[in-house]
Amino acid sequence: MAGEATWAASAATDPELACPVAPVVDIVFSRWTTPILWTLHTHGRQRFVELQRRIDRITPKVLTQRLRQLERDGLIVRTYHPEVPPRVEYEISELGRSLAPLFAHLAEWSAEHLDEVERARNDYDTDPAR
Repeated sequence: MAGEATWAASAATDPELACPVAPVVDIVFSRWTTPILWTLHTHGRQRFVELQRRIDRITPKVLTQRLRQLERDGLIVRTYHPEVPPRVEYEISELGRSLAPLFAHLAEWSAEHLDEVERARNDYDTDPAR
């Protein structure tokens, strides 16, 4: 009983305890992570310039930062080929691939419900009481 009270008090002040999926959402759903993982999952191993071309509007600086973070998190693998000129390739790791069912469910949810979300937004935005 005392352990539950301590956990409840901690959950009230620590969002990760209040919502156990919060750390996953922070890792996987930050601004450019999803398009990078989706592209690597869909198209396989890619060089930096290929990724940049496929992911419209991402700057080289941001792409570099996100790739480093994804490598650090173990979601992608960076392979350096010591050639002239040097070649670097990125691919989704096994850990990153384990997210595929999650993305598939989200894509299904999106197809089924985004129209409803758009209608709700429109209703909210056009409500004269707001």
